[in-house]
Amino acid sequence: MSKMYPSPIGHLKDKRRQTLAKSKTVFVCNECGNESSKWLGKCPACNSWNSFFEQKIVESKNSSLKSADAKRNTPKELNECEAKETMRTLTGFGELDRVLGGGLVKGSLVLLGGEPGIGKSTLILQICDKVKGEGKVLYVSGEESAEQIKLRADRLGIKNEDILFLGETDIDIVNQAIIDLNPKLVIIDSIQTMYSEELTAAAGSVSQVREITSQVMRICKSRNITTIIIGHVTKEGNIAGPRVLEHMVDTVLYLEGERYFSYRILRGVKNRFGSTNEIGMFEMREEGMCEILNPSDVLISEREDNPAGSCIVSCMEGTRPILVELQALTTQSVFGFPKRTANGIDFNRLSLLIAVIEKRAGVMLGSQDVYLNVVGGLRISEPSIDLGILLATASSFKNVAIPKDMVIMGEVGLTGEVRRINLMEKRLKEAEKLGFKTCLIPESNKKVLKDEFKLDIIGVRNVYEAMKKIGLK
Repeated sequence: MSKMYPSPIGHLKDKRRQTLAKSKTVFVCNECGNESSKWLGKCPACNSWNSFFEQKIVESKNSSLKSADAKRNTPKELNECEAKETMRTLTGFGELDRVLGGGLVKGSLVLLGGEPGIGKSTLILQICDKVKGEGKVLYVSGEESAEQIKLRADRLGIKNEDILFLGETDIDIVNQAIIDLNPKLVIIDSIQTMYSEELTAAAGSVSQVREITSQVMRICKSRNITTIIIGHVTKEGNIAGPRVLEHMVDTVLYLEGERYFSYRILRGVKNRFGSTNEIGMFEMREEGMCEILNPSDVLISEREDNPAGSCIVSCMEGTRPILVELQALTTQSVFGFPKRTANGIDFNRLSLLIAVIEKRAGVMLGSQDVYLNVVGGLRISEPSIDLGILLATASSFKNVAIPKDMVIMGEVGLTGEVRRINLMEKRLKEAEKLGFKTCLIPESNKKVLKDEFKLDIIGVRNVYEAMKKIGLK
């Protein structure tokens, strides 16, 4: 009998099967992270077009079960667990420390997002300088060179010798630098520029951002290293990358503000170590970010004597009351369809309130263009400014000025009633501190006031009554 030799073609097929068994190809949506076994023109999860790209997933050789003698983490009673006191590091900015809940928690992962040019890198570089004496700081930049960072540091007057710079986008090199240096604070600017060679996707894609954040989190939490990650935002204002990125980190901060205004608002969206109701206010100056300790005084300091269409309202940003100026302008429309423009509030809210004042107070604005602006570039979503919007609009339409020393607050319903708002005592104390004499508030709030104020407090039940109290009727 003749010998049977293995076929070389069969050997190649067996080798190819082994290779295919180790690697898997999937298609991932670059917008939401949805995975599919085949390419799709439109993502069924987020309805984005042409967002799928091919990605190879290679199974790790160490993905098998751990050996039997490996240490297992067994469940235990919650009452037996020891709660250690949270160690915090002060950033040197009182506004930022309040938003964080008292400072940076050691070993935490903080994500800072904001539009381009809003001042994220400037704020972070100032934090690196103010934590002087706490230990080494590793500043990793994938966008700027060492010379560019040095020029900004000189302009800001930063002299901290413990700041170490690394211009790198390969996450493996960054991780090794973190292990070798063991710093107290790590800055990654930005997460969208980092990439891992283990993934075939482009830098900034969903899979890259997710994997890189996971690696940084494992290393820094195991070594109790505080990490701040800077993230880009999309045109909708959300942080670019998968939504799971915000779930992985401990704290999510947004730096908001208009590029052509000097004021910036630092808002906490998620915080595992504190409240998410606090905000911090900064002003971008030549020497960098400067915190504003009394926002109300700054926002109303440039108000004119007593113009028609202007009023002061009170809004709550977290636990802090802020007094801001609302400006309204009405003018005869030259087109058949009147224009409505809202800057700083929701456009639909303005349209709704215009309908209320027409129906319930008889102020006919059907032939008027209406423009509304919140002074200072702030954006307010709280309903307590509803009454101020209505009265400022009516003041401009009738060309009758609202008293300069009056603060207006109250939510307005569709039937024209002025509804109760919360934290009234704090709002009144802020108005009293800044020297205002009169406050127009809901009648339901006035009945339950506990503290005594030097203010002349006027309670109103509906929009018509409010207009009559200040001479607009």
